[in-house]
Amino acid sequence: MRITVDRSHLLKSLGRVHRVVERRNTIPILSNVLINAVNSGVELQATDLDLEVTETTAANIEQSGSTTVPAHLLYEIVRKLPEGGEIMLSVADDGNAMLVVSGRSNFRLQCLPKEDFPELNAGDFSHSFTLAASALKRLIDCTQFAISTEETRYYLNGIYFHVIDDKGLKLRTVATDGHRLAEAETDAPSGSEGMPGVIIPRKAVGELQKLLGEEAESEIKIEVSETKIRFSIASVVLTSKLIDGTFPDYQRVIPLGNDKKLTINRQSFAASVDRVSTISSDRGRAVKLTIENGQLTLTVNNPDSGSAEDQIVADYEGEPLEIGFNSKYLLDIMAQLNGENAVFMLADSGAPTLIRDGEDANALYVLMPMRV
Repeated sequence: MRITVDRSHLLKSLGRVHRVVERRNTIPILSNVLINAVNSGVELQATDLDLEVTETTAANIEQSGSTTVPAHLLYEIVRKLPEGGEIMLSVADDGNAMLVVSGRSNFRLQCLPKEDFPELNAGDFSHSFTLAASALKRLIDCTQFAISTEETRYYLNGIYFHVIDDKGLKLRTVATDGHRLAEAETDAPSGSEGMPGVIIPRKAVGELQKLLGEEAESEIKIEVSETKIRFSIASVVLTSKLIDGTFPDYQRVIPLGNDKKLTINRQSFAASVDRVSTISSDRGRAVKLTIENGQLTLTVNNPDSGSAEDQIVADYEGEPLEIGFNSKYLLDIMAQLNGENAVFMLADSGAPTLIRDGEDANALYVLMPMRV
């Protein structure tokens, strides 16, 4: 193999691909990136056996071929080479080393045979459809923060991605950690009808978010089977195994009878929560909301350091109510809202609260109260 590639192109592609590679691996080949030089360009591929990322970038192919080299090492070398230059990659005749040459700099990296590199055999995908990158980014952004990190309930360690018939077919994402739930939806694209409901793992969601942030104007091709999902975003293909588990019946925890409506300015509320929670401890992040006509009072009491109180204007018509929430969870939800106002639908101090964006009917949040 002998190729010449623009340093900026190679750095961009390696930057996306090498993130999948774990820093510590008991299987040496999993520390490597597969470099495959073909007529159309150079293909870079990395995997951790659960997630696989492939990207093709333009290159001058003098001699086609394939090899694998340490992913993080190659990325650091390319990152530190001068901007604006070209990089030549060539494999020695014995196949045991790859030369990286740019200007007066040259490196010799140990190779492992491409035959040892694992393929994440995707098999056949039962459903295939396209979705605007902006729509998929919104579905992911609105829900990913609620993914559980508790490994014992592994089926909550991802986003539930499914189609539901709710006054028309909707493509919906849901995540919950048992304390809060986030749901977002968009009109289901053609081809998604009858798609199996799947749970996309946290790591795949994180990589997808980064890619969508870089390719905001693209159309995304999504392919789904019972065990895998694949996203084709511009020149990048991300394939992930799915979590083998059953997502709980989340609709049962979404309150329908909450009749007390609280409307508040989102930014003012978030700033107020942030202010009073300064005094809370890491273990007890409870903030008490005292709601009455035209006013919301936020209170935090910390036996070790003192107390804090703040008041903001609120639109509320109902019986006065006191309810406690985890301040971090409140701030997480406020960060997902885009409208000027946040709307809380409450029942009582012990019941789940429904939170919506005042200007977005396609997302909702459920938050469990805390005792204060």
